[in-house]
Amino acid sequence: MYCPVCKVELKISERQGIEIDYCPKCRGLWLDRGEIDKIIERSAVEVSQGRAVEQPAHRHEHYEHKKHRRKSFLEELFD
Repeated sequence: MYCPVCKVELKISERQGIEIDYCPKCRGLWLDRGEIDKIIERSAVEVSQGRAVEQPAHRHEHYEHKKHRRKSFLEELFD
């Protein structure tokens, strides 16, 4: 399959059981049917288990605490 934006062949990567098609040129992401549902379900589980990371109120605080916060499921999936 080719990227609809730059017409470059998409690469496939699997992260935590979810197949992600991405463009190596524009870094666009494409998910097949049902994959976004898997991401939403896993994210909801993290929130219900209290593993969601609260975002600081100010940008400055974000940079000071960035190295101390846990990665969320979505950060691990799309790093």
